[in-house]
Amino acid sequence: MALNPDRLLPAEANSRAIARRLFASVEKLPIISPHGHTEPAWYATDAAFPDPATLFVKPDHYICRMLYSQGIPLEQLGIARLDGVAVETDSRTIWRLFAKHWPLFRGTPSRLWFEHSLESVFGITERLNENNADRLYDLISEKLATPEMRPRALYDRFNIEVISTTDSANDPLTHHDAILASGWHGRVVPAYRPDAVVDASRPDFQSELEKFIALTNNPMTYQGYLQAHRNRRAYFKARGATSTDHGHPTAQTANLSAGQAEALFERIIKQSVTAEDAELFRAQMLTEMARMSIDDGLVMQIHPGSYRNHNPQIFCAFGFDKGADIPTSTGYVKELKPLLDAHGNDPRLTLILFTLDETAYSRELAPLAGHYPALKLGPAWWFHDSPEGIRRYRELTTESAGFYNTVGFNDDTRAYLSIPARHDMARRVDCAFLARLVTEHRLDEDEAHEVAHDLSYRLAKQAYKL
Repeated sequence: MALNPDRLLPAEANSRAIARRLFASVEKLPIISPHGHTEPAWYATDAAFPDPATLFVKPDHYICRMLYSQGIPLEQLGIARLDGVAVETDSRTIWRLFAKHWPLFRGTPSRLWFEHSLESVFGITERLNENNADRLYDLISEKLATPEMRPRALYDRFNIEVISTTDSANDPLTHHDAILASGWHGRVVPAYRPDAVVDASRPDFQSELEKFIALTNNPMTYQGYLQAHRNRRAYFKARGATSTDHGHPTAQTANLSAGQAEALFERIIKQSVTAEDAELFRAQMLTEMARMSIDDGLVMQIHPGSYRNHNPQIFCAFGFDKGADIPTSTGYVKELKPLLDAHGNDPRLTLILFTLDETAYSRELAPLAGHYPALKLGPAWWFHDSPEGIRRYRELTTESAGFYNTVGFNDDTRAYLSIPARHDMARRVDCAFLARLVTEHRLDEDEAHEVAHDLSYRLAKQAYKL
């Protein structure tokens, strides 16, 4: 299982030699992690991770959804139920179950990330299986108890320069305050995620909206609501935030008149909200958020196109974000036009677009980003954050958008130990792509070295103002 030093590099000898040289020049660059979902509490408390299953299995949606797809109940993986019904609590039992089914992950990026973590963090070079599960569990557990495996020590070991968490608009950011007060040198910044108080189709929208208004001491009017967002954005920015994030079902935007927007707000604060009004309100708020970003300088990210909580049985039993989210077809040209008509030509706005619909890369996203000063393309995301997904992304976007209308790579993960593995994967795949351009005489090698550095480090730092 030992990691091959040429993994993900080209098979052809000349291209591989070029890719090796490119990768050697970027392999040790610091990690810029501008969008992710690690817990700020990890860095605030610097407590040891409890056990291998809690570290690797329970928080990883890729792992849980694969096991569930093979008929393994989430209860057996220790995932808590909303109704309090007992689930498996013995982490060793969960780990053994994971080990037994490890062959399910052949050919997946989860295998790359997991085995990279085993070797680079724990020094383990044997493949996980039923026979060695207990021994590896004990070895990992023993190492997790050491100071070198605490979150802050790993931050330094992974060579992370800055990492962003993703935080609800109502989050008090207590852990971020604790990090700042601690004097620790690590840079952990929040990102403003207002979905819970923007998406009126959510079952918790009304309660979250009431908390939001009360938190900011603003009236329950449209103008009061907008001011509440400004207040909270400023609160986040004071704690280091440089970006906002919007995980809407679609990329639809709108630019209503003041009167139309106020009337819409009055409708959506009622207990019964139509699907049409919920969509229109989300659309209007994307344009409002763009206006606010021009004013306060926060970079704006749109992560659309996921049919979230597609499995109602899982959602009712376990709640949000349990691996039952499915990509949908997503349009951008018509959908973004109201926002772009208003603000797309303003270079003060940085709007980073992501997609789960790869058919939109060359048809819509790359041409849009290749024209509007405000737009940038986010990297291959979620289901496409993989060797083949990153290759397809580069092939489908580079000719229209170039490299410099993209923002490098971000790992977008809850799985802390997979962060260096994901950046390693992206750097290798990008170097392989660049090596091909060099062998085809479309780039000189000195240019490829510069681009490799930019894709690995500079573009993310620059785009996210980090």
